[in-house]
Amino acid sequence: LSAGVCCCCAALRPRYKRLVDNIFPEDPKDGLVKADMEKLTFYAVSAPEKLDRIGAYLAERLSRDVVRHRYGYVLIAMEALDQLLMACHSQSIKPFVESFLHMVAKLLESGEPKLQVLGTNSFVKFANIEEDTPSYHRRYDFFVSRFSAMCHSCDPDPEIQNEIRIAGIRGIQGVVRKAVNDELRATIWEPQHMDKIVPSLLFNMQKIEDIDSRIGPPSSPTVGVKEENPSVLAENCFRELLGRATYGNMNNAVRPVFAHLDHHRLWDPNEFSVSCFKIIMYSIQAQYSHHVIQEILGHLDVRKRDSPRVRAGIIQVLLEAVAIAAKGSIGPTVLEVFNTLLKHLRISVDFELGDRRSSSESATLSISSKESDERIVQNAIIQTIGFFGSNLPDYQRSEIMMFIMSKVPVLGTTSQSLDPSNLGDLGTRRIQIMLLRSLLMVTSGYKATTISNALPPLFLDPLLSPSLMEDSELRQLVLEILHNLIDRHDNRAKLRGIRIIPDVSDLKIKRDKISRQDVSFMKKHGQQLYRHIYLGCKEEDNVQKNFELLFTSLALTTIELANEEVVIDLIRLAIALQDIAIINEDNLPMFNRCGVMALVAAYLNFLSQMIAVPAFCQHVSKVIETRSVEAAYFLPETIFKDKCDFPKSLEKDEKDLFFLTNKIAESLGGSGYNVERLSVPYVPQVTDEDRLSRRKSIVDTVSLQVDILSGSSTEDKVDNTEEITFEALKKAIDNNGLEEQEKEKRRLVIEKFQKAPFEEIAAQCETKANLLHDRLAQILELTIRPPPSPSGAMTITAGHAHYHSVPVYEMKFPDLCVY
Repeated sequence: LSAGVCCCCAALRPRYKRLVDNIFPEDPKDGLVKADMEKLTFYAVSAPEKLDRIGAYLAERLSRDVVRHRYGYVLIAMEALDQLLMACHSQSIKPFVESFLHMVAKLLESGEPKLQVLGTNSFVKFANIEEDTPSYHRRYDFFVSRFSAMCHSCDPDPEIQNEIRIAGIRGIQGVVRKAVNDELRATIWEPQHMDKIVPSLLFNMQKIEDIDSRIGPPSSPTVGVKEENPSVLAENCFRELLGRATYGNMNNAVRPVFAHLDHHRLWDPNEFSVSCFKIIMYSIQAQYSHHVIQEILGHLDVRKRDSPRVRAGIIQVLLEAVAIAAKGSIGPTVLEVFNTLLKHLRISVDFELGDRRSSSESATLSISSKESDERIVQNAIIQTIGFFGSNLPDYQRSEIMMFIMSKVPVLGTTSQSLDPSNLGDLGTRRIQIMLLRSLLMVTSGYKATTISNALPPLFLDPLLSPSLMEDSELRQLVLEILHNLIDRHDNRAKLRGIRIIPDVSDLKIKRDKISRQDVSFMKKHGQQLYRHIYLGCKEEDNVQKNFELLFTSLALTTIELANEEVVIDLIRLAIALQDIAIINEDNLPMFNRCGVMALVAAYLNFLSQMIAVPAFCQHVSKVIETRSVEAAYFLPETIFKDKCDFPKSLEKDEKDLFFLTNKIAESLGGSGYNVERLSVPYVPQVTDEDRLSRRKSIVDTVSLQVDILSGSSTEDKVDNTEEITFEALKKAIDNNGLEEQEKEKRRLVIEKFQKAPFEEIAAQCETKANLLHDRLAQILELTIRPPPSPSGAMTITAGHAHYHSVPVYEMKFPDLCVY
């Protein structure tokens, strides 16, 4: 009777329950009853409205079996759910999915690793199903939390631990795929989810054994390796996550990375952090690269008070990110990168100097260690600036060059932001050297079509400032920067090292015809280049490298920028350098004097072969041969040896050892060169900064000797030059006798001033202006009258003679016109 009652009860049960019960065998080891499973599937497809009830009943049975630890039936139930899920795609599947996710959650909450893995596998299958309509109420908060916890499994059994971690990573991957594909995809990118997902992936990526194996180039692992290695699987999931990030949620995906690296102290050493951000930069879409760079810069600001090694680690990460971003789009962050880095450069110098000031109160070893760490930070900043700048296109690189140069502390400028007022001389010099080093890296490989584009006035003036000549290293960096910008045909390597070149043609120098723009540049700014070289040779702390760079500067100027007029100016400069060594008004050491003589010899030997004037080459070769026999210390091959015997003095009368202006003029005049200006000694241009500089002003040493081509009847004639005194001017402008010789002399004087560079004439006249005023007042008792004519010419009264000054004197000598 009881059996009959049970049969009657079973017959009265709903059909979907009977179909579900039939798929479970008596012995769970037999597995799912396939025939009955097919009936259940057919019933679910035929009557989709029953799906929610089927799912609820399966969930009820599964929950009961989990509690009773009947894991065999749990496996059968999940297999049935998976098959139903794959077979049914109607709109009515939504309630069934809720039952399915409820059962998956039950499995994940259990403490049994096998059930956790089973639930994860079912969820991954579900994540790969594309649903016809979006679900507006479904959320995956529980699954994000649970899968993230599984990624941090610390099971004592390594195999089980590895299995659970892999399941957690695959679960996160499934959540990401499902949430991103849904219409409500924004929910997964919320900070509370990213703060769990990203650290979980990074935790599995940072295993020590995996880091060691990733030193070489990454290889593409096989499918089996991917499934067995949590590190590889986590990296793939991390790449997929970042690849799906868009403009609005990129920052939410990146910020948890910084939190993880800070919490686990992974900036020092920073191998993992560098590897991590390489993955980020290569995984995200190129147009979003600037978001990552901005986040790194922001985190650097946040950690600016941390230890130097932590800051250096962050800067190294920035370098790697910038190196990748520079190949694509970097958006509006170019100047922001440089501005932030320069700010941290200043901060690092402050820390270094602060530690040095407190050295008397602390152990010397600890202070030197701190200074060394700050140097690491500074070098990392310089390397980042230089690398970033050198990878920019030329039009952006020129702007960055100007930007960096504007930050260099230069005397007399107020627009630079790296204010050195609180750093002192040592701090200012440190910032100058580091900025010039970064500028040297930025200018490396820069090829401008015209030299005016490479050296605009706003860049050239501070670069050649006397403030950057206070130190031997500073002068070396300035010259190397000039070489990068002037050398447009890669000739610098051929000129490396100062020496007497036997045959310049063997160097195979590459050069083009001088363009009109370059000729114009030399007319405007050539005196600045000459002045920098001239003053650079007068420094007492010059070493061999300084002379080598000065020689290269002269040679590159000859190759890239020299026409006939520039050649004459360069020869005048070389003779003036020779006079520095011979006269020695600056009391230079004997090494410096001999070094300057060797520099002049090496350059004139190079120049004579470049212009190929036989007589000039013969004179230069004769002097060099004489020096090799009588004064080898005047040649670079001898003076720059480790052991060289210096002379006790230099005899001015030994003209065979010197390059003579008159012989050079004769040799060049016969080849069509205009050699009149060779008789005018070179005088460096005087700038306003010379008066402000702490250095000895060159105004005190400028000679106001100018070539005056006087007639043959002039009595006081010494090498066609005389001092510009009032008597000379009086003979030029205050003689109404109109004698032919005086008219010719006046004409030649005016012509000479018209042809000579204005900067040179201004330099000659400026230093003696006050002295001329006193002389004029004493000799003539000069009276000043207002201009009698609209032309503005002034009347100078001397006794009974009246003469209206010629307009050219107003232009050339404004001070004299006032007097």
